[in-house]
Amino acid sequence: QVQLVESGGGLVQAGGSLRLSCAASGRSLSNYHMGWFRRAPGKEREFVAGITRSGDRTRYADSVKGRFTISRDNAKNTAFLQMNSLKAEDTAVYYCGVSRVEAGRWTSLYDYWGQGTQVTVSS
Repeated sequence: QVQLVESGGGLVQAGGSLRLSCAASGRSLSNYHMGWFRRAPGKEREFVAGITRSGDRTRYADSVKGRFTISRDNAKNTAFLQMNSLKAEDTAVYYCGVSRVEAGRWTSLYDYWGQGTQVTVSS
């Protein structure tokens, strides 16, 4: 079992920045690929960014490319999502998930999920 806890969400003005964290416990995060997803009100959960176990490869949704950066610190069992130039449409609950395979945007391939952290961007 892996427990994931997201933090760092909040209310920010458009153009601002936030840094989300995803802290893992139970097992080493280095065993898992991980991804960040988000769910806006009335919408499906959508892929935001993914990173491989070692951190050597990353991928992003087109909507966040160039603004968001995913990273991880396996020694601290924590992953991060740096969000810059935030827009009102980034408002959502953000979730981290981990997978034993390089799951990318395929939510069904993720083994564990956190409870989410709310990000609200005011325009």
